[in-house]
Amino acid sequence: MAGKTIYAAGGIVVRGGARPLVAVVQRSKDELWVLPRGKLKRDENPRAGARREAVEETGHRVQVREFLGAIAYRARGQPKVVQFWRMQAQVNPSRDLMKDIAAVQWLTFAAAVRRLSYPLEKLFLSHVGRHALKHRKRTVRRKARTPAAKAKLLRRRSTDKKRAGKPKTVASRTAARARPTVLQRALRRLVR
Repeated sequence: MAGKTIYAAGGIVVRGGARPLVAVVQRSKDELWVLPRGKLKRDENPRAGARREAVEETGHRVQVREFLGAIAYRARGQPKVVQFWRMQAQVNPSRDLMKDIAAVQWLTFAAAVRRLSYPLEKLFLSHVGRHALKHRKRTVRRKARTPAAKAKLLRRRSTDKKRAGKPKTVASRTAARARPTVLQRALRRLVR
């Protein structure tokens, strides 16, 4: 019989300029290297919990960006689901690390993947982390656009919004509701 599911949240925390760095933290209890993450408090919003954990474990304030995905596994016989967001860290630390964390390292993407202790986290970062870094580069480039390019982008976005406002057919709405989310599928596999 499966125990109660443990919910946790964290982030792929990125900082830096042309060559971004990814945060990897070392836990004090077992000296393993992991992505910043932790259990959610009772009734805590996963996004807020992810931010709290990232700040506590890296010592840096972060801005939470888009949801990247989730990993699911068994921890001491209980199913555990960890949701991750892309996060942008401030350059300088704003607080000390929590006592559960022995160290934090800011590594290049490839070095961060190699440093992680758990194969599932390595796999997750190697696949999803690439998207997070590409998305970050796009947002940095957008800031450098000329006024003419910005105006063109705004016109394109307003056209996209008009198209998005058109109602979907009944069949497509029903089909969209019928498909389970990635998180729902992962939970079903764990409970089996």
